[in-house]
Amino acid sequence: MTSSQGSRPLPIVLAMLMGLGGGLALSGPLASLLPQDWASQTAKLTGQLSNPFAAWGANGRDVLVLGTDVGGGNTDVMFSIRIENGVTHVTQVPRDTYIDSARYGGIKANALYAYGGADAVKQELSERLGRPIDHHLLVNLGAIRRMGDVLGGVEVNVPKRMYYVDNSQGLYIDLQPGLQTLKGRDLEGFLRWRHDEEGDIGRIDRQKLVLTALFSKLTRPENLVRLPSLIGAAGQDLKTDLGPMEIGGLITAMATTRFDAERLSGRPFDLNGISYWEADWPPRDVEAINATTIDGDNRQRFLF
Repeated sequence: MTSSQGSRPLPIVLAMLMGLGGGLALSGPLASLLPQDWASQTAKLTGQLSNPFAAWGANGRDVLVLGTDVGGGNTDVMFSIRIENGVTHVTQVPRDTYIDSARYGGIKANALYAYGGADAVKQELSERLGRPIDHHLLVNLGAIRRMGDVLGGVEVNVPKRMYYVDNSQGLYIDLQPGLQTLKGRDLEGFLRWRHDEEGDIGRIDRQKLVLTALFSKLTRPENLVRLPSLIGAAGQDLKTDLGPMEIGGLITAMATTRFDAERLSGRPFDLNGISYWEADWPPRDVEAINATTIDGDNRQRFLF
């Protein structure tokens, strides 16, 4: 039998069913990381197998991905994932982006997590992106090397010679230029390296290379069935308010889309001797946010 574009959904659906079913087996190890009502959420999704991606595709809601450093204090990686109209949109936020927060004052975006956790990051970015961010995935970058091993590495064209050693963070980067398959510590080092004239913006562009390659590899049917292994490899370095079935649903929904990643444009500037990134935030979509209220923790909730 010859393959065709029209035959692609079948292996994807089969992989989805196997991957999501395997995700249920992880409910024990993930119980400490997930909300208490994850089982009821899973049950709802299980009953939606005729259209399991509706929650992610039709509503166009955002999921925030945060990559923390080894100490877990600051977020070196920040981007939102939005699936809409057959496209997986990724919006990268530079770590040095200036945030004039009513609650925390003027700070860099990567310090928001240390001040108020994932809720603070979701609140501030929701306001500036002009759309609600409902969920988050928090991944310590130390987990990247383990997940890369499970996938057998990611093919990346390393643009230049990269060498850097930071014993305080256990970081050793030694990469030669050229097309190669990176995994483990090499993949982690490629994501974290920023010791040239391009600084953090160069690192974000390299992260985009990895995200594009990772998307292509992760959404292959043969890798969708390995989602439980990937989640297991992350272990305690993955924290989220999504259930295992929802994580599987999100990734398998991405498999039917085109990938598009972009970072917030802008320009560097100095304030009181500190270097920041002045981001060009998109125009606010007022209709996307019908009303706002303040809850008991003084956090803004977006109603739609």
